[in-house]
Amino acid sequence: MSMKKTLTLAGSDTSGGAGIQADLKTFQEHSVYGMTALTSIVTMDPKNNWSHGVYPIDAAIVSKQLDTILSIGIDAMKTGMLGSVDIIELGAQKMDEYKLDKFVLDPVMVCKGEDEVLQPENTDAMRELLLPRATLTTPNLFEAGQLAQNGPIKTMDDMKEAAVKIHELGAKNVVIKGGKVFDHEKAIDLFYDGKAFTVLENEKINTTYNHGAGCTFAAATTANLANGKSVKEAVANAKEFVTAAIAHGWKMNEYVGPVMHGAYHQFGK
Repeated sequence: MSMKKTLTLAGSDTSGGAGIQADLKTFQEHSVYGMTALTSIVTMDPKNNWSHGVYPIDAAIVSKQLDTILSIGIDAMKTGMLGSVDIIELGAQKMDEYKLDKFVLDPVMVCKGEDEVLQPENTDAMRELLLPRATLTTPNLFEAGQLAQNGPIKTMDDMKEAAVKIHELGAKNVVIKGGKVFDHEKAIDLFYDGKAFTVLENEKINTTYNHGAGCTFAAATTANLANGKSVKEAVANAKEFVTAAIAHGWKMNEYVGPVMHGAYHQFGK
């Protein structure tokens, strides 16, 4: 027996709903073998309104993790929270060194519940070093605005303008996640392959139990690419997968509720 292998270069969410924990759960649901290179550890303070602490891991240790995994070989990879410019540079270097060609960039800029970009210099480095190497990038509205540098995204035309700009910066494919935040009767995402726009729609789900949704979407897309799906097919299936996960999200404590990663296969679409 052999399995397709995937890598997530991302942070660890101590609460288990997002980050590499979400990625591994999602990889398992897609029958791919997931491996992890940790860039940071994120904790939450139960005595201070669940505020986040982010503790980067030294780039030299990240490099050793990557060499371990890439010596085994992978079929696709994704990135999530990247703790420093050094780690972003390292990721780009390893992609070139090992000739990786299926790469999903989830351009994480803030923690859930936080409202400031973690490190603005990281956004600049992602724009310069990772977008040109990305098979696909999966920003939400805020992240797309930051990458495109076009200002806040409030309309479909804004989404299209940002998608074109991000594609021009080097990403081969772009999906901007409008979700339920976008002012539309349905939850919409916009996919752009450099030639045509495709609008992906689902019914809006009225819930706040969506912790880890972005990581889960990117991980599902990565697994689908590893399994041989086209980028467009990978994105469409990932949207169905994460929609089911959100629909069955659950309350963890008074602060957060994660998505249910097994919902798609347990309950269907």
